Amino acid sequence: MSILAIERKKTILDQLQATGRVNAADLASLFDVSMETIRRDLDLLEKEGFLTRVHGGAVKSNFEFGEPPFVQRQSLQIESKQKVAKQASRLVKNGDTIVMGGGTTILEMARALRGLNKLTVLTNSLPTANALIESCHQGLFHGKVILLGGEVNMEQHSTKGTICEKMLDLFHVNKVFLSPGGISLTGLTEYELAESAISKTMIEVAKEVIVIVDHSKIGIEALCKISPLQGIDVIVCDQDTPISWKPHVEKIEWIVAEDELRE
Repeated sequence: MSILAIERKKTILDQLQATGRVNAADLASLFDVSMETIRRDLDLLEKEGFLTRVHGGAVKSNFEFGEPPFVQRQSLQIESKQKVAKQASRLVKNGDTIVMGGGTTILEMARALRGLNKLTVLTNSLPTANALIESCHQGLFHGKVILLGGEVNMEQHSTKGTICEKMLDLFHVNKVFLSPGGISLTGLTEYELAESAISKTMIEVAKEVIVIVDHSKIGIEALCKISPLQGIDVIVCDQDTPISWKPHVEKIEWIVAEDELRE
């Protein structure tokens, strides 16, 4: 796929995430390409499961029975994810023991960890573990990476189940970094019961709970409960606290990731 095609794909996915629908004629005008080119782009994205073609354009795929697979989420809101991930990485200090949950935002945080010594990281995310191992080999940080075992969630590229939970119970960590399926005034939620169970256990073994989310997760309530807002210490987001939330998050440190944090 050419660079221009990749840029079109990213813009189309961003529009779908924001509005749930795209218009083919508007896209052709925006990109200054033919309708045939846009149709090919939409056909490809439909084959990849990102959208459903409708007359005149496309609508966001309906994942009412769960979250989109990991590989499909990687290109969504990528700039926002990288922004909050870099800000969150600054909360990690030399000598910390941390646990990192699953998800694409957590993966971006793993890639952002730099210049740390004696760091110990536990994770149930296979891509995050791989990214951390690669960073260690490159000398970008020094420490240990502990991959939590268990049944592999093929769609989300993470481990889950009783084995994973029991392994977590062996540790006490300074901080847990989570990026849940949604965060609302009812608390943190996830799309799968097994994933929410792992997140709950991660919270139980950590002294400090840090949630990193981009704006698209705000106000979202997924199926399975993880924790009420009262169980959170820090929220890192690319937008400020919603006005209606302020009375409910007074005891939570809300950190806004700013554009100037990008390298």
